[in-house]
Amino acid sequence: MILALTIIITAILMEAVAWGMHKFIMHGLFWNLHEDHHVKHNHDTFLEKNDYFFVFFAIISVTAFSLWSIYGWIVPLGIGVGVFIYGVAYFIIHDLFIHQRIKIWRNTNNRYLKAIRRAHKMHHKHLGKQEGECFGMLWVPMKYYKQEYSKPK
Repeated sequence: MILALTIIITAILMEAVAWGMHKFIMHGLFWNLHEDHHVKHNHDTFLEKNDYFFVFFAIISVTAFSLWSIYGWIVPLGIGVGVFIYGVAYFIIHDLFIHQRIKIWRNTNNRYLKAIRRAHKMHHKHLGKQEGECFGMLWVPMKYYKQEYSKPK
């Protein structure tokens, strides 16, 4: 029960962690790594400098798994799994669905997913590090839901 709760709570809290990191770190001190993600260009490679941010979250997850492995502590296992689940969701939603890094999931009739895509487009309309909006991935401001739900299906 503790393991399941820790996984769920961690996966949910990761949206807030990712939002804060995106707003204050990626659009702040480490803009030089994130900037290429906001510039329209033809990719010569699959990866961007922005992709190095996964290392931060991987370190959290690996550290948590290590604490579980070494000491048998169950809470770090839940944290590691929760961070990993969020990372998989990020890859699927952000890289595959929104940015189409691998062209496998282009269209959807799901209004929630359309709202996510619209919010992300609004984030990318700002090419500089200032004046951004929609820094999260899975939580979408209500106005984007309303836009999608006001459209006929």
